[in-house]
Amino acid sequence: MDKPQQTSRREFLRQSAFLAGTSLLSTRSFGNIYVGKQSRVIVIGAGFAGLAAAYALKQKGMNVTVLETRNRIGGRVFSHTIDPKENLVVELGAEWVGNSHERVRTLCDQFKIPLLNNQFDTHLIYQNQYTKANAWDFSENWKPKMKALLEGYKKLDETQKAELDSIDWWRYLVNNGCEGKDLILRELLDSTDFGESIRHVSAFVALATFAESSEKNEMDLKMQGGNTMLARKFAEGIGEGNILTGHAVKRIEQKDSVKVTCENGKTFEADKLICAIPTFAMKNIQWEPGLPAEKIQAINELQYARINKNAILFKKRFWNDESFDLVTDQTPHYFYHATKNQPSQKGVLISYTIGEKAELISAQNDEWRKQMLGQTLGPYFPKAQKLIESQANYYWGTDKISQGAYAMYGLNQWNTTRPALQKPFLHTSFAGEHLADWQGFMEGAIVTGEMAAAEIIAV
Repeated sequence: MDKPQQTSRREFLRQSAFLAGTSLLSTRSFGNIYVGKQSRVIVIGAGFAGLAAAYALKQKGMNVTVLETRNRIGGRVFSHTIDPKENLVVELGAEWVGNSHERVRTLCDQFKIPLLNNQFDTHLIYQNQYTKANAWDFSENWKPKMKALLEGYKKLDETQKAELDSIDWWRYLVNNGCEGKDLILRELLDSTDFGESIRHVSAFVALATFAESSEKNEMDLKMQGGNTMLARKFAEGIGEGNILTGHAVKRIEQKDSVKVTCENGKTFEADKLICAIPTFAMKNIQWEPGLPAEKIQAINELQYARINKNAILFKKRFWNDESFDLVTDQTPHYFYHATKNQPSQKGVLISYTIGEKAELISAQNDEWRKQMLGQTLGPYFPKAQKLIESQANYYWGTDKISQGAYAMYGLNQWNTTRPALQKPFLHTSFAGEHLADWQGFMEGAIVTGEMAAAEIIAV
């Protein structure tokens, strides 16, 4: 397989912003893009990739039908009103908009969705000792080494990047002098970015993430009213009658055109298809003719992160800090204030766990989770357990469509698995956060959806 050219993720974002700002959303013709022809397009998946693709196509006057298995739109964007009376909304799926997420920010501006500050200052519980934010740090020995690694990333050539992709992030850190408490803290903090232990993450993917992201690793902003607000705006532009929920695709036939059959027996025909669903769902579809062996292998190889989000509603915000989050070496792993900038005496902390911890916590009941929270926070916040009013829990590891929260590229997969998944097949283009230069963000899903739409528009 030809090795793709590796651009920086920021270059990818700039290119995608230009693409969307010119060839997709303008009413004029650019280059070889012909806007006069009306094509019929089926989009599979009403997550942000599918919605962005369908919206871009509708802006060009195309006939679009979106088929979605779930009984709601948004996919892995899942806003939940945990207290209707207080109108407190939390995200059980995708959470943050990064400062560098140009497409999401542009769309929110276009749709008049306010973006609120959602940055935190991290507290720490380590070996049964609580330390407030800004009172703890990595060692003076490790900090300059990490800074040098981040600076050195900018000078790496393609061969060196490929070599980085062959080892895991934990091993790379150890090889570069990270040890003891510093290594444990990096595991605790970095694993929340990737959804699994850093022993399973490509060193190239990890280093690129930290070298190119914002100061808070893109944990910067949040949509007022919940991230589902953007899904609704997309749907309005697409036309809600063109989005069919509860339509699980069973079979895709590609000859001179495309025929899609759903499990409910309904069939749809079109000229082109955009498949904007996770790889697990893609595998459950009968493709005729069958997908290329290279793509099937990639589908079988790609792993998705096991993430559990346990939202706990408290009668009072006992943490007394709107920008509160906390990482701990105990089972709950990471807490953050999920109702920042939402006025109320009540408030929500989300316990965000990954990997085996996520699997463990998801299998327990609310009373067990309550006791676990009390065990972790009780010594430092004695009233915490008594102030719990309710809980909402979602484990993405057993989600029937994705079997995980977001894609996680392991060793030697960035230059092999990802390109194979990106390649169009006959009349089908592909989209989804797993194909983006940033995994786990709404930005990547939207950009890949718009790029898939551009492939069709340009025909």
